[in-house]
Amino acid sequence: MKKKIMETAILFASAVVIAYAQPEDRQRPQQRIPDNVEIARDIVYATAEGKNLSMDIAYPKEKSEKPRPVVVWIHGGAWRAGDKSHNAALPLTQSGYFTASIDYRLSQEAIWPAQINDCKTAIRFLRAHAEQYGIDPNKIGVWGSSAGGHLAAMLGTSGDVKELEGGGDWADRSSRVQAVVDFFGPTNFLKMLDFPSSMKHDAPDSPESLLIGGPVRDNPDRVRSVDPISYVSADDPPFLIVHGNKDPLVPYNQSELLYEALKKAGVDAQMILVKDGGHGGWNDQTLPTQKEILQSVREFFDRCLK
Repeated sequence: MKKKIMETAILFASAVVIAYAQPEDRQRPQQRIPDNVEIARDIVYATAEGKNLSMDIAYPKEKSEKPRPVVVWIHGGAWRAGDKSHNAALPLTQSGYFTASIDYRLSQEAIWPAQINDCKTAIRFLRAHAEQYGIDPNKIGVWGSSAGGHLAAMLGTSGDVKELEGGGDWADRSSRVQAVVDFFGPTNFLKMLDFPSSMKHDAPDSPESLLIGGPVRDNPDRVRSVDPISYVSADDPPFLIVHGNKDPLVPYNQSELLYEALKKAGVDAQMILVKDGGHGGWNDQTLPTQKEILQSVREFFDRCLK
């Protein structure tokens, strides 16, 4: 048992990538796939502006008579880099989950709301093909870090918001999800400088400005449209938010703002503040530790999806 827990923690550590300021320069170790897990790679879930958008689906080799819950991993990278190759949700396959890691259009390819359009299409694809893959269409969770955490939170608060659905396929299916884990995702771009940060988030070339197609300060309407707090309502799914209080890139007040809005609306929400934690990269010296955080994530999904 201890060996399994350690292997799971190592898988988790290698998959949650610290990528925001200069994500294209990050070197990541190759992710190890457990022997009892199968992966169906490069499944095209949509085509947008001539580009195929794909996902990898990982699942236990052991067959199940009942459909399994699925957790969708959304990568970070400041909305301008990264891909589906590292799936931080992969360890959940050891607990009987399907997991799917998705690609989406980056900000140099298309500006907002293309990114959430793609994520919603991926959710609708999974729901439309649930019987084919053995997925329970009523038990879909999402998990992301940094920019991916932002997109996961958006999926949670903007379920079935028509203006964000996009023109993708599977329009007869819902894009709602049943559980959200948000690791240090941005929320209100206009308040990012309220706390110390190593980045100028309102600069014309900041990740946030590039995402919305113009300087943050000059485009308050676009900033509101990209903020998951703008869509919070009482029927949102449960949230687990995790953020380090010494994050140098995405200030932890971003998660506090979301948490407060969710609680005010009566949503089932938890927030874990990682003492001395940065932009991911948590370890045995942070409180809670990396292993404890992973255990909290697993327990959260078990409670919401099983």
